[in-house]
Amino acid sequence: MGVRPHPAQRLHRRVEFRVPPCTRRPACLTKAVTHPDPAEHPAPEPTSPAGEPGDAEPVTTGERIRRAAVLLSALAADGLAHSSGEYDLDRYRKMADIADELLSAVSGHDASAIRVSLGLDGGYVTPKVDVRGALFDNRERVLLIRERTDGRWSLPGGWADPGDSPARAVQREMLEESGHPVRAVKLVGCWDRGVQWHLPALSVAVYKLFFLCELDGTPRPPDELETLDIGWFGVHELPELSEGRVRAGQLHTLLEHHRNRALPTLFD
Repeated sequence: MGVRPHPAQRLHRRVEFRVPPCTRRPACLTKAVTHPDPAEHPAPEPTSPAGEPGDAEPVTTGERIRRAAVLLSALAADGLAHSSGEYDLDRYRKMADIADELLSAVSGHDASAIRVSLGLDGGYVTPKVDVRGALFDNRERVLLIRERTDGRWSLPGGWADPGDSPARAVQREMLEESGHPVRAVKLVGCWDRGVQWHLPALSVAVYKLFFLCELDGTPRPPDELETLDIGWFGVHELPELSEGRVRAGQLHTLLEHHRNRALPTLFD
């Protein structure tokens, strides 16, 4: 049809999809970047978010349908953006309608509402970028914020804004949400939200960047519009987490990198 589909594309949508969770804890697929001395510091074995040896997780039928619908909708958006012939455009519009119906079936949302939400994006569809910052104190407690949206706890962070580098984005989010000026010192992980089984599932593809940070100034009160509360917690004494944003296993991994910065960056 004149458009080369890109299999890695996902939509930038924020409609939430609640699919049945797995009965086992999901695997954390980790690959190590090249280490300066592999013999002295071997790459860690792939682990689950809780630090246990991981393997491939079974995917529920609902989740498989959701992923296929997200890809189908992304391909339709790409086709509508780059095609000119009426025949091709008509086919891409029908493809988008099919994707809307599939997303409606697995999410419980009305197809017309999904269609309005999906219509906000256009052009070549790429994953969104979420940044999270981890700051530890001298007792190895991590700084968490209580989110206004769900009342649960998370690492400070959010969507990266155009014009921000990844490091600047996480430093800005840390200051706004926690009141702590920081300097990003290490990228610990670049993870795919879906692969890491953050729930609820979304109709948008998200890459999550987790940074280790150091205090770089005097803390001030956080932005009241952003945060209900802030607190320091040991990774074995965590409050109820906002798991769409951060999971307990990721906090354990961040602590390991806080203790040993020679560990390699992890990614899906």
